[in-house]
Amino acid sequence: MNDRKKPEFDPTVFLAHAGLGKTIVHLKPKQPLFSQGDAADAVFYLQKGRAKLTVVSKAGKEATITLLSAGDFVGEESIAAVCGLRLASATTLTNTVALRIEREQMLRVMHDEQSFSGLFMSFLLTRSMRVQADLVDQLFNSSEKRLARILLLMAEVGKNELPETLLPDITQETLAEMIGTTRSRVSFFMNRFRKMGFIEYNGRIRVHKSLLNVVLHDQAPGESATSASLLSPQAKNRMVQRSRLIS
Repeated sequence: MNDRKKPEFDPTVFLAHAGLGKTIVHLKPKQPLFSQGDAADAVFYLQKGRAKLTVVSKAGKEATITLLSAGDFVGEESIAAVCGLRLASATTLTNTVALRIEREQMLRVMHDEQSFSGLFMSFLLTRSMRVQADLVDQLFNSSEKRLARILLLMAEVGKNELPETLLPDITQETLAEMIGTTRSRVSFFMNRFRKMGFIEYNGRIRVHKSLLNVVLHDQAPGESATSASLLSPQAKNRMVQRSRLIS
């Protein structure tokens, strides 16, 4: 009689390798994981790289919803009760490695493996909190404050232990779309941040953790008390919460 126990399920191993209903895809920058209007038949897990999630209106205007990084899932609408069409497009910003998990396999593992279901639900909750914070940010903060927050989130402050982070290649147009302003305003704010020593910007953006000091303490090191703060108290609290979430 064979009484060997079933090996314990490890979500990390599951998300690291191809297998039944799972395929690893390698993509170069500006290639789609999926496009708006495609059949929603799979969930993607980013193993390496960065991507963006965008929506195009009937008039042809594109809006960037969020940026994605390693460890993120995307395409979770495919596990809805009724399999429909993609409502957005996911496009790579850098060389990216992603695990494509077919809808049926994703549903099976979520049903059978509590550890994986817990991991995925934790991700969905974190994303929901991020979307809520983004909405509040758009409603109550100035475009300068929103840009500072986006740069810090892209730099993964609190998660990345490096004193400064080189961001993936992203245009000022994309940043303007994300914060709801014009490219000229983004350029103005970026130059101001650079003069204050919070970022380096020469084609690619390098964010210094000193930008977080401005967010949390209202004042740049060495600046006078009359300097304009970048973020409101509400925004600072959200950044503290974000740092805890990604740490």
